[in-house]
Amino acid sequence: MPEERPESGKAGDETAVERIDHDIDRKLRSRAEGKRGVWFGFGMFGLIGWSVAVPGLAGLAFGMWLDRAFPGRVSWTLTFLVVGVALGCFNAWYWVKHEGRPR
Repeated sequence: MPEERPESGKAGDETAVERIDHDIDRKLRSRAEGKRGVWFGFGMFGLIGWSVAVPGLAGLAFGMWLDRAFPGRVSWTLTFLVVGVALGCFNAWYWVKHEGRPR
């Protein structure tokens, strides 16, 4: 399917041509799949929300348990809340990147 191209002898030209071919293939696949509807957007919004909320609440609960079991100067509740939200944000980033990838 790709046309024959004149060879210029530059390695940069080859990678540029490969990138253009890849972009064209991705665009054609996207057109064949059709538009993702509003329900896909709501689903993704929910997925991102839950992927941040669940680890955040789990970290909060674990931190509260640690504060009751081992009281001290450090607030384990706050520490694990921040850790849980950070893990949740990483998880959300992974899913957004995964869903945004061409299939």
